[in-house]
Amino acid sequence: MVNNDTKHTYVAIMAGGIGSRFWPISRVNHPKQFLDILGTGKTLIQQTLERFTKFVPIENIFVVTARDYVDITREQLPHLPESNIIAEPYRKNTAPCIAYISFRLQQLDANAKLIVAPADHLILDEEKFMQVCAGALEFVEEKNALVTLGIKPTYPNTGYGYIQHEDAAVATDVYRVKTFTEKPNRELAETFIQSGDFLWNAGIFVWKLSTILAAFQRHLPEMYEVFAADEDKFNTSEEAAVLENIYPQCTSISIDFGIMEKADNVFVIPASFGWSDLGTWNSAWENMEKDYLGNAVAGKKVMVVDATRCVVHTSNEKLVVLQGLDDFIVVDTKDVLLICQKEKEQEIKEYTAEVKRNIGDKFL
Repeated sequence: MVNNDTKHTYVAIMAGGIGSRFWPISRVNHPKQFLDILGTGKTLIQQTLERFTKFVPIENIFVVTARDYVDITREQLPHLPESNIIAEPYRKNTAPCIAYISFRLQQLDANAKLIVAPADHLILDEEKFMQVCAGALEFVEEKNALVTLGIKPTYPNTGYGYIQHEDAAVATDVYRVKTFTEKPNRELAETFIQSGDFLWNAGIFVWKLSTILAAFQRHLPEMYEVFAADEDKFNTSEEAAVLENIYPQCTSISIDFGIMEKADNVFVIPASFGWSDLGTWNSAWENMEKDYLGNAVAGKKVMVVDATRCVVHTSNEKLVVLQGLDDFIVVDTKDVLLICQKEKEQEIKEYTAEVKRNIGDKFL
């Protein structure tokens, strides 16, 4: 248990994405954060909330999601106060989402410290994660710093962003950030790993509310002004109406591009706590239990014959017999069957675009 005074510590769980790379189980109306992808008995958003309630009071935890997902969020997180489920009127990437929760929180607690995290990541070592968060909260309490958590890379993954940091620590396990790099190619990723000063970008942030609001004012001034113009309407009955005016004026931009890559007060804490962003079927396969031939199966009636290193996801009711496949993704839902080589998983987004063009939205 983390011993920080948590009265002024808040968490914003971002849960508005559509998880298209986990199609066909992840659909626009029921995306991956609301699914039990690994077959653990809990959905990803349920695991995320549970993780944070171990060291932050539940009334200080907010979920920011799309308006369409408010009901399912409420259903899956019945213990979360209803007023802590915040609906964005439009999808505009992470910067407007973070601006919204920041302006809303400012009205509640000007001394707030905030942890921002996605709803759909996997963290296996929760004890270690809590320790890292405690260290980050302590650091931002003392400094006007924007802190991001960096994961010590274990192999040259080309699906993650990378953070390069300076050699010398400015505090225990805290380093100043030099550069951010979006998903590199294989050769570049290998160079990053060899250099030893690059980390995977986990997309988990820690800062004081006053620090992030100052960063919005400096680096995304137009977005800041649009929210600031109506800041007295947040946490009132007028909030939903003013958001309809605010969001169309916001650029769709990530917090990384909009602020983190521009600011000069960005720091990173290198960590290893069994993290995966569960962005793809391969990452699910990596984190699922496997049989002696390396097959990861979610579904109670799956028979695997002479197949190796496959990931299989099906309902518990249907009998699926799999023979002779090596390194495949097999996902069976009530209306879609996907059979795809694991190495082609990055193309699943293209397949869904093709489905949309040829058949329409029905299966998305």
